[in-house]
Amino acid sequence: MPEASRVAIVTGAARGIGAAVALRLAYDGLAVAVLDLDEAAATVSADAITSAGGVAIALGADVADPTAVQASVDRTADELGAPTVLVNNAGITRDNLLITLTENDWDAVIDVHLKGAVLMTRAAQAHMVESGWGRIVNLSSTSALGNRGQANYVTAKAGVQGLTKTLALELGRFGITANCVAPGFIVSEMTRVTADRIGTPWAQYVHDRAQAIPVQRAGEVDDVANAVSFFADARSGFVSGQVLYVAGGPRT
Repeated sequence: MPEASRVAIVTGAARGIGAAVALRLAYDGLAVAVLDLDEAAATVSADAITSAGGVAIALGADVADPTAVQASVDRTADELGAPTVLVNNAGITRDNLLITLTENDWDAVIDVHLKGAVLMTRAAQAHMVESGWGRIVNLSSTSALGNRGQANYVTAKAGVQGLTKTLALELGRFGITANCVAPGFIVSEMTRVTADRIGTPWAQYVHDRAQAIPVQRAGEVDDVANAVSFFADARSGFVSGQVLYVAGGPRT
């Protein structure tokens, strides 16, 4: 399918990794629906794309709400065309040790990361099946391998990896691939929250984390966007059900 005719939806795209992914896909020639719970913030990302000559719309939706999800996919199809690329990036953290983790903290994280990915994929895949072509890229994390104080986040991200492999098996015959990008330490608002939670000054936190990474630097949002760009492209058509750790080392 020619790149000029492709339409992407990127969730959690108002800032951080999501915004970088949306900008990169627009640079690659895709029209992009910038979806976020905060539509005003999503508009900022969409405006950045259109100002650079790309095509984008901003959508406000809770990815854990099936009605809102379907409405956002329908609006994308109406205004931009059938979405054949979906990047499930929306995520939140509610970090706590298991002994102090509340049910609300558990439910909120699972709902956004995991339920959100399922609902968005279920709504978007119909357009991909009809087109006979599709790319699903899910954002996981090296935390899926286990991380103290993040039982909810770890479980959600591990679930995303399992979901990705299942989608690859179920949807492959329709020309749809599903892959997963699992970042390690990335300089972003979300990792700054973690530094605040443990009481470490941000600059010190970044330095300490970088020292433990084989390439000796912290990751940037564009590092993740570049990986997503490959999985969203026609060139990756024989790659499906894979988890790519973008971590500066082997699952660092």
